[in-house]
Amino acid sequence: MSSNKRFFNYDQNFWLNIQRDNVIGVKNLKEEYKLSDEMLTYSLDKNERARVEYDVLDEAMLLVYNVPHQRKSENHYETTPMAFILKENGIFTFTTENTGYVVRLMESLLQRTPNMSVYSLLFQTLFLISDSFFPLVEEVNSERQRLNQKLREKTSNQNLLQLSDLEIGLVYLVTGTKQNAVLIEQIKALAIYRKMSEGEKEQLDDALIEAKQAVEMTNLASQILDQLSGTYNNLLNNNLNDTMKFLTVWSLLLTVPTIVTGFFGMNLQLPFTHSVFGWGIALVISLVLSVWMLVALWRRIK
Repeated sequence: MSSNKRFFNYDQNFWLNIQRDNVIGVKNLKEEYKLSDEMLTYSLDKNERARVEYDVLDEAMLLVYNVPHQRKSENHYETTPMAFILKENGIFTFTTENTGYVVRLMESLLQRTPNMSVYSLLFQTLFLISDSFFPLVEEVNSERQRLNQKLREKTSNQNLLQLSDLEIGLVYLVTGTKQNAVLIEQIKALAIYRKMSEGEKEQLDDALIEAKQAVEMTNLASQILDQLSGTYNNLLNNNLNDTMKFLTVWSLLLTVPTIVTGFFGMNLQLPFTHSVFGWGIALVISLVLSVWMLVALWRRIK
C-alpha cells in the first residue's frame, strides 16, 4: 500500500488510491488508517447513490460521486459511483477499471499545484469529473443528428434501436449529473464547511457551477432526444393509420361486387336473371355502388 501513497502540500498531506475489488488492500486500509466499516461499505458498493456524509467524531468525510465512463457499454455511456474519503490529512479514493482515468486527472492536478490542500484536491477533481460529461453529451448530440438524417431517409428498425440506445445512455448521464449537483449543495450544510478556507469554498462553488452546467446540458440533450423520438413515433403511427385506412377502403369496395353477384347467384327469381345483359347489369350496379361508397368514405376520411 505504501507504494500507492503520494505525498503533497510539502508532505503535510497524502493521497492513497486503491482498487475497489482489492479485498486485502481494503482490509489493510481499515487497520492502518482506522476507517469505519460504514464508510468502507459505502465506498465499495457499486450500486451506491451519490451521497456525502461527515463523521464529527472521526473527523472523516465520505463523498460518493457519479463518474461517467469513457467507453460505451452496450452502445451507450453509463456512470459508476466513485468514493472519496477525507480523514485528517489524507484523501482516499476507490477506483475501478471504468473510473481509473480519475487517478490521472488527480495526478495532473498535483503536478500543476503540488501545494494544494486535500479539500482543494477533492473539489478540483469534482470539477474535472463534471467537465468530463460534456464531451460525451456532445458525442450524443452528434450521433443524434446523424440518426435524424438517416431516419428522414428511411425509418428502419435498426435506426430506431440506435435512437433508443442514445436515450438509455442519456438517462444515466442525466441522473448522474443531477445527483452530483445535489451532493455538492449538501456539502455546504456540513459542519466541516465552516472550517474551510475562502479559497476552498471558492473551489467548491466552481465545482457546483460546473455540475449545474452539466445538468443543464444533459437535460437539454435529453429533451431534444425525447422530442425527436416522439416525432418519429407519431410518424410511424400516422403511417400505420394511413395503411389501415387504405386496406379498410379496399376491403369495403371489394365487398360490394361480392354482395351483388351473390344475389344473382341464388336460385331465385330476380330481375334480369334470364336477360342476356344480366352480367353487364350486375357489373354496372356493382360499379355504381362502389363509386358511391368510395365517395362517401373519401368525404368521411377527409
